[in-house]
Amino acid sequence: MALNPGKLVKSEAETAEHAELIQALNLIPHVEGGYFAETDRAVDTMPNPYAEAGSTDTTRNLSTLIYYLLTRYTPAGHFHRNKSRTTHLLHRGRAVYVLIYPDGRVETFVAGADVAKGEKLQWIVDGGIYKASFLPPGSDECLISEVVVPGFDFADHDFMASRDHLVALAGEEEAAKWDWLLRKD
Repeated sequence: MALNPGKLVKSEAETAEHAELIQALNLIPHVEGGYFAETDRAVDTMPNPYAEAGSTDTTRNLSTLIYYLLTRYTPAGHFHRNKSRTTHLLHRGRAVYVLIYPDGRVETFVAGADVAKGEKLQWIVDGGIYKASFLPPGSDECLISEVVVPGFDFADHDFMASRDHLVALAGEEEAAKWDWLLRKD
């Protein structure tokens, strides 16, 4: 994936402030939900730690960096996972994050500036953990940066396949709470 090609998003549904932010940061719609722009891809590479025998996909960039934005118009990022570790850094706003670990454990927390109430300014999601995010009531945005090491590649990314997959991983009770965060298409 190359740096953001510069496509502007012009949506009547976005507030003027968000439309200005989207344009200023050169954001485009993300397949997970929200908007993003890749702002850095390390030139240096390393052997692909995820390459299967005989694969021609032999290298990964050392790191990548993106902006990621949720707004009232696109208020959720759907369940997905990456193979690489991702460090998240909050710039402004609030969002609820839902993590589902390979052992089925579910963790939720708020990314926000009120650290005295347990909100997080930065957090790490290791590879293989499904994550989703959404704006809680009263929040109209969440802007973060994500640093991925080794660098992000769509070959290392997948969406949670179905509600059945969610049930098998986390159980019916958790699936009933979170199935609305599955990608529908």
